[in-house]
Amino acid sequence: MTRHLLDVDDLSATELDEVLDRCVAAEARPVLAGRGAALVFEKPSNRTRNSTEMAVVALGGHPVYLKQDEVDIDGRESAEDVARTLALYHSVIAARVFDHGVLERMAASVSVPVVNLLSDRSHPLQAIADLLTIRAEFGDVAGRTVAWVGDYSNVARSLALASAMAGMGVRFACPRGYQPGDTDLDAFAALGAVEVVSTDDPRAAVEGAHVVVTDAWYSMGQEAEASERRPVFEPFRVDDALMTGVADDAIFLHCLPAHRGEEVTNSVLDGPRSRVWPEAANRLAAARGAIEWLVERSLAGPDGSGS
Repeated sequence: MTRHLLDVDDLSATELDEVLDRCVAAEARPVLAGRGAALVFEKPSNRTRNSTEMAVVALGGHPVYLKQDEVDIDGRESAEDVARTLALYHSVIAARVFDHGVLERMAASVSVPVVNLLSDRSHPLQAIADLLTIRAEFGDVAGRTVAWVGDYSNVARSLALASAMAGMGVRFACPRGYQPGDTDLDAFAALGAVEVVSTDDPRAAVEGAHVVVTDAWYSMGQEAEASERRPVFEPFRVDDALMTGVADDAIFLHCLPAHRGEEVTNSVLDGPRSRVWPEAANRLAAARGAIEWLVERSLAGPDGSGS
């Protein structure tokens, strides 16, 4: 059966553990030997493009990078026809898109794995990289607490899903109007989060937390909102004063790129609690492990054996 990764909860908790184990394996399995991987980018990228291309190479495959003006999804061709065409030549389709629905339509049209490289709804490979970073720091992560400070974004949602599936607590400190909805909060609890809190008080959210995470106050495509958002998010900047309330062994994460001096100060981003560069390095491990697992599962027979 073809497996896709459009968000973290496309995996079960057991399957997420399997993917994480693949990510840290000493050697990658050459599951893409002699095969292509189509990498479609509607948005520009640094970490995502480089990590995914090198993950495909590590798996023995050949990555083909496609920009929006080359494929023009739902312009020159429908998302379905773009996916069907790429599936003729490639064993994996990975796409970074504006609209999550595009990924869903692509996945429904093909029998090769479709991987979400970021959409307006989710960023599963970033969440896997974050969980790898947290596990490397703490070992057993069950019962630890992740505090997200700032905008409730696609990245926040995917990280919360992964954290809940790993048995961690999740807290959100977001301005009113930018907070998670009840549906998502209920989903995190149902997936196993030991604590689910949403507040507009950053200090309360980070009190005793083991992991503090933030992201840009405005994402790609939201630049026009920057001047409106800055004064709203100003009280949610992660600085040294905010970090005084965290657990003694707490770490700081940011998916990057960072707007230094806005959502986080240099002293925190470059400080002793920061793990942003190991986190960025783990993007390669996350892509490698996830794609390896997806390809093997998609090629397996009904009993789990190779077809």
